[in-house]
Amino acid sequence: MSDEPLYSKLGFTDSEWGLLVGLPQSVLTAASAATPDSARKTRAETAAGLDVISDARASASGLVVAVAGAVVSRVGDPDLGEEPPVIEPSDPIAYAEDVLGRAAEANALLAAKAEPADAETYKHWLVEIAESVVGAASTGGVLGLGGETVTESERAFRDDLSKALND
Repeated sequence: MSDEPLYSKLGFTDSEWGLLVGLPQSVLTAASAATPDSARKTRAETAAGLDVISDARASASGLVVAVAGAVVSRVGDPDLGEEPPVIEPSDPIAYAEDVLGRAAEANALLAAKAEPADAETYKHWLVEIAESVVGAASTGGVLGLGGETVTESERAFRDDLSKALND
């Protein structure tokens, strides 16, 4: 039996694995921060994104299962009622640009090192996280009525993420 870490068995270095494991939560945060919301709506968006991350532990992709498991072990398991802190970047635009840059980096890494099916599943999963976050709470309106389900800035982040991943 080897003490070799899982990411190494999957063919990634420690820093490459850090990129792949850090990206799902970063996508969640950037998608949520794309449009400023109330604390309640931000919590709803965070919960929706974490559910998609958590659910991926049952993915058909071994890579996505491993990444999702690593993320959940770091931030908390929504299935156990654990709530991670809500991260609100001080400069949402710069944060989103950083996340998109890391997504493009991950895309290149996956193209070079991952099985094509795992790479596609991982990239689709990131877009799915963004989709669930931006659709989780409407913005604007009065007393929860009316407002936009997905704002222009949220749509732009999701679309830019998809482009960065060539998804």
